[in-house]
Amino acid sequence: MRQRWFGATGRRVPQVAVEGELDLDGALVLDSLDDAAVGAAFDSGRPVVVRAGSAEEVLEALRRPGVSSVLVADPALAELDFVKLTYG
Repeated sequence: MRQRWFGATGRRVPQVAVEGELDLDGALVLDSLDDAAVGAAFDSGRPVVVRAGSAEEVLEALRRPGVSSVLVADPALAELDFVKLTYG
């Protein structure tokens, strides 16, 4: 399981997590990508979590280094092969 830093908290979290499996205390949780909000939160050390409903949305969120984790409702999205999806 690949992990990312949870803002400046010193915690590492899964890059993709199923809703309800991740403690979101103190995180900025977005229902869709907002680059300005991601950048501002990242600059202040605040973790950013983005909800995604498709493989494309997951990949788009993970392309942003300021995003700590992506939340999905469908557990299958947490098991995607991101290398294969990205490079074929």
